[in-house]
Amino acid sequence: MAKEFDVIVYGATGFTGRLVAEYLTQAYAGPDRPRWAMAGRSLSKLQEVRDLIGAPADTPLVTADADDPASLRAMAERTEVVLTTVGPYQLYGSELVGACAAAGTAYVDLCGEPAWMRKMIDAYEPTAKRTGARIVFSCGFDSIPFDLGVLTLQEFARERFGHPAPRVKGRVRKMQGGFSGGTAASLKATLAAAAKDPSLVKLLTSPFALTPGFQGVGQPLGLLPEFDTTLNAWVAPFIMAPINTKNVHRTNFLLGHPYGTDFQYDEMQVAGLGDLGKAAAEAISKLNPLAGDKGPKPGEGPSKEERENGFYDLLFVGLMPDGTRLDAVVTGDKDPGYGSTSKMIAESALCLVQDVRGDGGVWTPGALMGAKLRDRLQAKAGLTFTAG
Repeated sequence: MAKEFDVIVYGATGFTGRLVAEYLTQAYAGPDRPRWAMAGRSLSKLQEVRDLIGAPADTPLVTADADDPASLRAMAERTEVVLTTVGPYQLYGSELVGACAAAGTAYVDLCGEPAWMRKMIDAYEPTAKRTGARIVFSCGFDSIPFDLGVLTLQEFARERFGHPAPRVKGRVRKMQGGFSGGTAASLKATLAAAAKDPSLVKLLTSPFALTPGFQGVGQPLGLLPEFDTTLNAWVAPFIMAPINTKNVHRTNFLLGHPYGTDFQYDEMQVAGLGDLGKAAAEAISKLNPLAGDKGPKPGEGPSKEERENGFYDLLFVGLMPDGTRLDAVVTGDKDPGYGSTSKMIAESALCLVQDVRGDGGVWTPGALMGAKLRDRLQAKAGLTFTAG
């Protein structure tokens, strides 16, 4: 039986959720617009945001609360896809994942919380496979550009050489605009959970935390500044690497290891050349972006001008066994944490409705949507993917 909605945006009164709703309003106006609704705890706030972003007056509003499991189940049963920006997910997401899995409803989020993700895989993947629910974590800057960047590089490697690159380096060359307040809150919640349950540390530090039953070869750690001889530049630790690398390995795992069972991958931030690059790399490695009260809080974010002026440029270097180097580049036209992320998760939800069916289970964007999502992001969301 057809569901009432294609997509429900849960958390539409929050900063990122509002951006998602605004994007759907502007990018998909007219008679062909998807059947979508805005959801949150407060009907009056939903009405206020609907008017603020210029959404049509008949945009449906749904009340749902993370503290009310019955409301989450009712929401999941009404839609093809639940798009949720309500995090940290380890605090507010478990009941919703369970509700979507039980209802056979697709789910997309912005999660960068690997210990919680593994918990959800263990708890709900059997149910999702039975009901056909497609649960897809990490549909924002963490980890779509990296997941699809590696996918693009490996497609090129197989096309040119007939086999994948066993070693890939992900390098953040340029980035303006930081991660979101929700990401910061998620990182803090993860650290707090690990302090209470030391067994989580093993999951957080393992590159293969999201590949149950598979343990690959040793991986580059990327925890200290180093001179990257491939780029002839100094590189520094990248704060999102611990989640992105796990998702890339899970994509490889879910697809049957097209990158190889001996695949090695790391991510670092390019700091610069020579002595100045070394000094910059050392300074970056000592920064603690979670320290103090600087940066946006959950529900807050940069101005429209700051979002519009943001961008990112990511390089993926594939090293073949004979020493040949292959490159792929991913760029985004907005700040990564908000402007680009809000477009990526919206297009991920629509991709599940319009382009990709697939079996139920707990997926990554790259494994389930792959090239279809990449095409959408290039056509609609201001991303580019090139290889050569």
